[in-house]
Amino acid sequence: MGKWMILLSILAVAALSACSTAGSAVSDDLILVEGGTFKSSKSAYSGKGVTLSDFYIGKTEVTQKQWMEVMDNNPSGFKGEDRPVERVSWYDAVEYCNKRSIKEGLKPYYTIDKDTIDPNNKNEYDNLKWTVTINEGSNGYRLPTAAEWEYAASGGQKSKNYTYSGSNNADEVAWYWMNAGDKPLTGEWSWPVIENNRTQTKPVGTQKANELGIHDMSGNVREWCWEWHSHPESPENTWRVTKGGGWVSGMNNMEISFPGKFDANGLGPDQGLRVVRGK
Repeated sequence: MGKWMILLSILAVAALSACSTAGSAVSDDLILVEGGTFKSSKSAYSGKGVTLSDFYIGKTEVTQKQWMEVMDNNPSGFKGEDRPVERVSWYDAVEYCNKRSIKEGLKPYYTIDKDTIDPNNKNEYDNLKWTVTINEGSNGYRLPTAAEWEYAASGGQKSKNYTYSGSNNADEVAWYWMNAGDKPLTGEWSWPVIENNRTQTKPVGTQKANELGIHDMSGNVREWCWEWHSHPESPENTWRVTKGGGWVSGMNNMEISFPGKFDANGLGPDQGLRVVRGK
């Protein structure tokens, strides 16, 4: 009887250890970003004494396959398992983070209260206004802060001071209105021309990676960040930050420092996400 009890104890410890390892294991679609201060001069945070801790970030934007595995739906207009998911709101994005965390045995990063209107949300067009708060110490998935996003996009400690994420030539690293259609376009931005050229998202990771091995931080789809957009000429707590530009964007929108913004409940055809985890 004693031997059986010892054996059962050993098995129980092994099971707990396996669960702990599964919950803390880092997915192979994440890249470690070594923290520090900004080396790039092309970020809005450069020279401001901002120091970041180590974190993990998605090697690519969240794909439709990854989204469907967690959310059991695919809202995207341009279908393809290896294309980035799009037409997702900021609220959809934080829900995805929590559900993926639970699926992988991690502690959800957010508490999402859908029944309490966020008193800080001043957007008159946002019909949801869920109250979303952070669970401190969580090891789950989350959206990057704008500073984390720009730090990773600019190459972190390996930065070569590029204008776009990974190059000074947008065509090397980004899908945008001039190169994401049937043929290359020139001239001024024109929606009828873009639409007639069947411009759209492209499979993730098909353009050159940046200094850290991260793809598509410029172009393809805009990416949600955690915080409210803040700008001297913008009302406070109206829009959430978006970064990187998308397939319909002009070149300036894809610059690392560009201050993108969007309604939290917005479902843009070029609006997706990239996830982050703390180390």
